[in-house]
Amino acid sequence: MMRVAHFSDLHYGHKTLAEADRCFGAAIDQAIALGVDAAVVSGDATDHALDLHAPAVARLAAQVRRLADHCPVLMLQGTFSHELPGTLAILRLLGGRHPVHVAERIEQVALTAQGRWHPSAAWTFAALPAQVRAVFTCVPTVNKATVAATVGATDAALAVGEHLATLLRGFAPLHRAAREQGVPCIGVSHGTVFGCISEHGVPMAGFDHEFTTGALFAAEAQAFLLGHIHRHQAWEQEAGAGHQCIAYAGSIGRFHYGEDGEKGFLLWTVDRAGAHCVLVPTPARRTIDIVFEGPPDLVALREAAAGQDLRDASVRVRWTLGEEERHQADRAAILQALAGAKEVKLEGRIVPVVRTRSPGITQSTSLADKVCAWARATEVQPGPLLGCLEALRVHAPGEIAKRLLDSADAASADELEFLSADAAQ
Repeated sequence: MMRVAHFSDLHYGHKTLAEADRCFGAAIDQAIALGVDAAVVSGDATDHALDLHAPAVARLAAQVRRLADHCPVLMLQGTFSHELPGTLAILRLLGGRHPVHVAERIEQVALTAQGRWHPSAAWTFAALPAQVRAVFTCVPTVNKATVAATVGATDAALAVGEHLATLLRGFAPLHRAAREQGVPCIGVSHGTVFGCISEHGVPMAGFDHEFTTGALFAAEAQAFLLGHIHRHQAWEQEAGAGHQCIAYAGSIGRFHYGEDGEKGFLLWTVDRAGAHCVLVPTPARRTIDIVFEGPPDLVALREAAAGQDLRDASVRVRWTLGEEERHQADRAAILQALAGAKEVKLEGRIVPVVRTRSPGITQSTSLADKVCAWARATEVQPGPLLGCLEALRVHAPGEIAKRLLDSADAASADELEFLSADAAQ
């Protein structure tokens, strides 16, 4: 039996360094305390291209070295936009007590009884090596551009999934042979499973996703360790390969607002009979979303702030306003109401005024005709507007103002007379 710590989507970068390093450091502490036999990082160790002198590189290397001093470490190439090819190569040179293997190509890697990594020369082993403790089948991020150059951009999305399904079935014979010798088989990959749920609760149901659960189970590995989706989720089945389990570890920390689910790493228990995993939480930051459909309600905002502890929380306030109402959002007052929060992010959405052009309005010879054309385009009744226009044509501005004031006084007198009569009754 093997105990494997599965980390994923560390996203070390300039802006994410504090969250990534706090959570990954805590996860390594727990993995060491649990006495794991091996560790896997299933892609996206970095958030973007990093210079070698960047603080994020130094902290990532220090944490991986600390992990390698405890057990063998396998790191998989992740999304190219996060991890440029070659980014992880330097981690092979850390020189810990145990080796760090970086999987940048489709391959199988055997973990020997002596704790060394033994990679296959081709995409799979021709025969199972001697003194093997476990076999790791590595399928890093697929370069879809390469596929598109071969089959065409139109067919590339479907072709990636079809070729990967064929590839995964091709690993099954060696996995069966390993199982007969009591050697557990563990798949590691980075991509999207059709039907999985994103960290924001969105089902991933497009036709351009790399995997299906059927294709992953067809590889006949007891465990399949996945990266890329930031929400932990798992699929299980009982089959000829025993109890098979596919799981995303999710991101190590909470890097965006609105992410559902707990953050952590997976502790896997794998043997020839099957695989099981459990999520071990990390101290990810706590985020709170406060949303207003109109202008921010400061009273409701203060009540929300008073109703919970904001000292360690990152708060995002969102609102939607029309272009004419944009001044109604008092950013300074919002920040003051949430002064106790660790971080406050304000996101105001301004809905622009949409002006409808009135066909034929420039051909109208009179102002009244222009008003009628505008009324037809905007679907309003032109009568009141034409009445006002006629009053402006016939009467002087002072006379119009006097009539309005007299009307207001008469309305006030009528209202006062009504209230007096009501009081008398």
